[in-house]
Amino acid sequence: MTGAATLTRGQGTQPGPSSGEGEKRRQILEGARQVFMASGFDGASMGEIAKAAGVSKGTLYVYFDSKEALFEALTVEEKEGLAENLFRLDEADPDVRAVLTRLGASYLAMMARPEHVSIIRMVIGACEKFPRFGQAFYEAGPACGVGRLKAYLDAQVTAGRLRACDTELAAKHFLQLCQAGMLTRLLFNAGAAPTDDEIRHRVTEAVRVFHAGYGPEV
Repeated sequence: MTGAATLTRGQGTQPGPSSGEGEKRRQILEGARQVFMASGFDGASMGEIAKAAGVSKGTLYVYFDSKEALFEALTVEEKEGLAENLFRLDEADPDVRAVLTRLGASYLAMMARPEHVSIIRMVIGACEKFPRFGQAFYEAGPACGVGRLKAYLDAQVTAGRLRACDTELAAKHFLQLCQAGMLTRLLFNAGAAPTDDEIRHRVTEAVRVFHAGYGPEV
């Protein structure tokens, strides 16, 4: 995660130390978000982004030297923040089912957000031409989340609450059990976002199946 963030902020980004410059950078990123969401990566222009952000093109280029650098910064920083908040797990919490239930519900709610689905589509569409987009996005989001869940599962294996296993693979298994095709459906616009009842059902079943496979030896 750190490597991805450093890569992003080092490419075309020169934020100064002052709080004013930090606020200006956030203002630019918010303008970029609006334009990318409305026009997509290919359809967006630096001129439109500058207008949406309320800054001159000259100011925009002080912070980001290209549309590519701006898109990478926006997508990685947003994904990084989501992963850090979503996967803030207390390794000392002994109630594995409750922890996974809360995580699963929050995870699916986040994955189903229309703006999140749109960002994933844009990254997938752009990463063939700009492979680093996909790598940076993956490291800042999915890889970070799996790593944090792995750390929690490691602690539960040590405490005897889960059986010894490949905890990185177990973390991936749990997240995929929760999704179970939901994200694919949304990416292809092949159905509506899940209802609260669907999310609850998906998570309940994911926790049940996960515990059946990884619960403590009896």
